[in-house]
Amino acid sequence: MKLTRWLPTITLWQVVGICLLPLILGCPPPAEDQNGSEGTETGSATSASSEAAAEEEPDVLLEPFDPPPLDELEASVEWEDQPVLDAMELYRKYKAEHPPLATVEEALALKNDSPEANEKILTTLGQPPASESEVDYDAALRRFTPLDIKSSNPILGSSVTEFEVNDLTSFGLFAFDWNFYPFATAEHVKSWQSSKDRLFDKVVLRDDLVWSDGKPITAHDVEFTFQTIMNPKVPVVAVRSGVDELKWVKAYDDHTVVFFHKESLATNVWNMLFPIIPRHAYADSMKEDPSLSKSDYHLKLEQAPVCGGPYKISSRVRNQEIVLTRREDYFMKDGVEVRRKPYFKEIRFRVIEDLNTALLALEKGEIDDLELNPEQWDTQTKDDEFYAHNTKAYGVGWGHAYIGWNLNVPFFSDKRVRQAMSYALDHEEMIENICYGVYEYGRGVYHPTAWMAPNPMPEPYHQSLDKAEELLDAAGWTDSDGDGIRDKEIDGKLVPFEFTITIANASQTGIKICELLKSNLDQIGVICNIKPTEFTVLQEQARNHKFQAQCAGWGTGADPATGKNLWTTKAIEQNGRNYVSYSNPRVDELFELGEREFDRDKRAKIYGEIATILWDDQPYTWLYFRSNFFAWNKDVRGYMFSPRGPYGYSPGLSALWKPK
Repeated sequence: MKLTRWLPTITLWQVVGICLLPLILGCPPPAEDQNGSEGTETGSATSASSEAAAEEEPDVLLEPFDPPPLDELEASVEWEDQPVLDAMELYRKYKAEHPPLATVEEALALKNDSPEANEKILTTLGQPPASESEVDYDAALRRFTPLDIKSSNPILGSSVTEFEVNDLTSFGLFAFDWNFYPFATAEHVKSWQSSKDRLFDKVVLRDDLVWSDGKPITAHDVEFTFQTIMNPKVPVVAVRSGVDELKWVKAYDDHTVVFFHKESLATNVWNMLFPIIPRHAYADSMKEDPSLSKSDYHLKLEQAPVCGGPYKISSRVRNQEIVLTRREDYFMKDGVEVRRKPYFKEIRFRVIEDLNTALLALEKGEIDDLELNPEQWDTQTKDDEFYAHNTKAYGVGWGHAYIGWNLNVPFFSDKRVRQAMSYALDHEEMIENICYGVYEYGRGVYHPTAWMAPNPMPEPYHQSLDKAEELLDAAGWTDSDGDGIRDKEIDGKLVPFEFTITIANASQTGIKICELLKSNLDQIGVICNIKPTEFTVLQEQARNHKFQAQCAGWGTGADPATGKNLWTTKAIEQNGRNYVSYSNPRVDELFELGEREFDRDKRAKIYGEIATILWDDQPYTWLYFRSNFFAWNKDVRGYMFSPRGPYGYSPGLSALWKPK
C-alpha cells in the first residue's frame, strides 16, 4: 500500500468567503492587529445572535427528496474521475522543481533584508526532509494563539484558533493546494467521481479510518453531518450558508456517499468541504440539545471530543494552553502504517493575548512561530538578538483592508462621494508610515497576482484634495452657509457632512488610518468622527447595517464566487455579508455567470469585470493588500506561503517538521 503523509483537511469555513476563512466572516479590523484573524468572526458559536438567526430560519430547510437507488444512479449517470491526491507529494514535487537557492547553513545565517534573502530563506528552509530519518518525531510544535477556543466541535467553530485546532483534530474529504485547486485527500478517500453534468459527486471512503474512540468513520457520518448542518435548530447559520447549493447527501453503504447538487455549478466542489462529525456521538444527544453545546453530555464532549483527524485534544487549560497529541490509530492499523506518521508528537497552542508579549516568547524560545505585524517586521526583528535563534520571511497576501461606506446612509449613496473619500485619503502616508512601507497599495477586491484579477489592473488612488472637492461639489455637498463645513439639503433640511467611522478598539493600525482620514477630510470641509468599538459590537452593527462607515478587513477565499456573499443584492439580507448594502444588477448577473462557467480563463474575465465595476463604484475605499509576515524558530523547517500565508491550504502546517 502506498503511504501518504497526513494533512489537515481544509474545510468549509476556510473556503466559503473572501477570507482566511469562509464566510464565517465578520467585519474585523485590519488583520495585523488580530494576528491572522482577518475575515473571521470571533465569539461563541452559540451566541445569542447565532441562535436568533437560527430561530428566524424556516422550520424545514431541505426540499423533500428521495435519492434513487445506487444501481439506478450508476446506470443513468456518466461518471468522470476527479483528482484524489496526496498534498505532501504535491509539495515534494513542487520543491523538487524549485531547488534551494542556498545551503541550510547559509540560509540560517541570513538576515532577511532583501527580496533575494527572502527567497533564499524560503526555498532552503522550506524544503521537506530528504528522508524520514532526518525528522525528530518526538518533537513538539509550539504555536501561538491570541484566543482560546470556545468550541472543539468543527461545525461550531468561528474563530481562527478554532479553525486551526479543528483542522488538526477533525475529519474531512477534500482539500486544496496553494494555487486553490481542489482535490479529494488521499488520506481519507479511495475515489472521487463527478457526473458529466456536474449534478452528482460520488466519493468512496477508505476502509481504514477510525474515530479517536475506535469507532469506524463511515459515509453515514458524512450524511449525518450534512443533515445536522441543515437542521434549523442547530445554530450553524454561517456554515449552513456554504452548503445551500446541496440538495442532499446520501450514504449508500459504509463507504459510498453521493452528493446531490441543485444546479450544475463550477463551485459545487466547495459545497462539499464541510467538516465531518461522528454520528454515534451526536445523533441521540442532538435531539435533547440541538445547540450541541449546553447539555452536560455536550459540555463533556467539548472537553474530550471524538476526533477524526491526526491529532486529538489531550489537555486544555482555559485561556492558557491547548495541547494536541498525535493519534497512533490515525496512521496505524493492525500494526501496519497505513498513513504516514505526523511529524510532531504534540502541537501546543499557547494563548497570548498581546502581540508584543508573543514576540518576547518567540525570542525566549517559548513558542516556535509568530505572524508579525508591520511594526514588528520592520523595527523589532532586525537585530542579532532576534536572529540568534529565529528567522523570518514573507509572502504575497491577497487579503485586503478597507473602509466600507454604508450606501443606505445619505452621505454615501452617491458614488461620487465615495470616490471623493478615496481621493481625500493620503494613501502614501498610510502605506509608508502607518504600515511601515511593507504593504501594497489597495487596488480592489483581487490582488494583481490572482488568476481572477482584472486585466488591466486599476491604478491605486493617490491623494488629490482638489479632485475630492470637485466630486463633492458635483454631488451637491457644498458649504452653503459659509461655516466651513460642507452641507446639502436632504428632505427639506440642511444636513452638515459629519459622519462616524467605527473601528475595532484593538486595531491600532486601523485607528491610525482613521485618524489620518479624519485629518485629510478636515481640509475639505468634512467632519469625520472616530469611534473605537468592542469587536463583537462592531460585528453586530455590521450585520444589522447600523453604521455609517467601518474600517475592517477581509482575507481571501479559495474561489472568487464566494464574493457573492459580499457584493450581490441578495447578500444584503439572508445572512449575507454585504454590510454596506451595495447593489448593482450587472454585478449580480456576473456572479451568476461566474458560478456557471467551468473554464477558468473565461471565469477570470467575468470576475475581472466584477472587480472593475466595484472599483468604479467604490463601495469600499480599498486601503492595502496585506502581505504575510512570519517569524519562526530556526529549528523548524517546511514553511511555504500561499496567498493565505503558510497555513490555510494543504499541506500547510503538515509540511512543518523539526530535524533531529
